[in-house]
Amino acid sequence: TVVRNLVRHLGDVPGIGLEAGRRYRLTAYGIWGYALLSSRTLRSAIEFGIRYLDLTFAFSRFRAENAPNGLRVVLDDRDIPEECAQFLVERDAAAAVAIQRDLFLRPVPLQRVSFRFPPPAHADRFPEYFPGPVYFDEPAHGVVVATEWLDQPLPQADERTARLCEEQCRALLDRRRARSRVSEQVRQRLLRPQAITQMETIAAEIGMAPRTLHRHLAAEGTSFRRLVDEVREALAEEMLAHRMTIDEVAERLGYAEASSFVHAFKRWKGVAPGAYRQGRSGGETRSSAKR
Repeated sequence: TVVRNLVRHLGDVPGIGLEAGRRYRLTAYGIWGYALLSSRTLRSAIEFGIRYLDLTFAFSRFRAENAPNGLRVVLDDRDIPEECAQFLVERDAAAAVAIQRDLFLRPVPLQRVSFRFPPPAHADRFPEYFPGPVYFDEPAHGVVVATEWLDQPLPQADERTARLCEEQCRALLDRRRARSRVSEQVRQRLLRPQAITQMETIAAEIGMAPRTLHRHLAAEGTSFRRLVDEVREALAEEMLAHRMTIDEVAERLGYAEASSFVHAFKRWKGVAPGAYRQGRSGGETRSSAKR
């Protein structure tokens, strides 16, 4: 959302994504950057970088695949909103080239640089940022690195440092993923007072298309409908404990009719809301009597 607003505010500034990417230095990436610097070769640095990509500023998803006489690093922009996709692809591609330059302390020649979008107005500026032939209207975004560069030892390679950095990256990534699971982001939004339960609205708030949100939730073993049910069930229990009427609970949870809420509650708990409340009240009364 922040990037979308920034792109909208700046308007069509030719080459701004390229320039933004070129300005990234490896040290700006923290421990991830130091891990790359201490990697044995460019190939191992690329493999490590992609494995821990979530620790970076990249919006594109990177993957590596074999190419004739080299390695192709592909940038996938399917999860990026269309209005800022070109800006972010240009930025991420230029940043990747800047990283290679920092690793070798000089530019690394590229066999090929490809972009899916047509030649932009600033197409003549791309050679300033990419040391290799640039092509547009290609099937995928990506760069191809020649084999002779992939297996050259990096100037600052250090096996012990690389191992320590990877341990820290692994721990950091585990903590970050626990906080940033898409399902948890959806759940927190559904828990807000008077929360909107339309998938399209929640997806827009998170900054992704509904189809992308659906895919992320499926990968985490859940769905938007299941999360809505989980949140509504938990809130219903709490509201019933506070003596709210069935109609009030139904309205608070976004049901058009109380009967729809009653039907859903029976599906969750196996009993109607009123019976559930009586059961809880009876249990609490018996517990109090024993005390």
